[in-house]
Amino acid sequence: QVQLVESGGGLVQTGGSLRLSCVVSGLTFSSSGMGWFRQAPGKEREFVAAISWNSGSTYYADSVKGRFTISRDNAKNTQYLQMNSLKPEDTAVYYCARRKGYSTSNNYYDYDYWGQGIQVTVTS
Repeated sequence: QVQLVESGGGLVQTGGSLRLSCVVSGLTFSSSGMGWFRQAPGKEREFVAAISWNSGSTYYADSVKGRFTISRDNAKNTQYLQMNSLKPEDTAVYYCARRKGYSTSNNYYDYDYWGQGIQVTVTS
């Protein structure tokens, strides 16, 4: 059974930081690209960041570039999203996702397994 379990969300003030984690089980994590998406109320799910299987390549949405950092630890089957300088517009449910392949992608349809999502709320 494949499971992606996010943790680390919560409530933070503008300018603050949070670190999301996603523990993956039931599949070969070390050979999969991974990504983070988010969905705000009333909006479509949008791409945030992606990382290749060996951390050799990363890719960010323009809206988070320079503030968010994606990383992974293949020994722990875990990926991370370090979020700094948070803004109210970053408020959303954040989803961890497994890429159907080794590389990075910002395309929702390139991901086949998803976590349940975790809330991040940034207050002004």
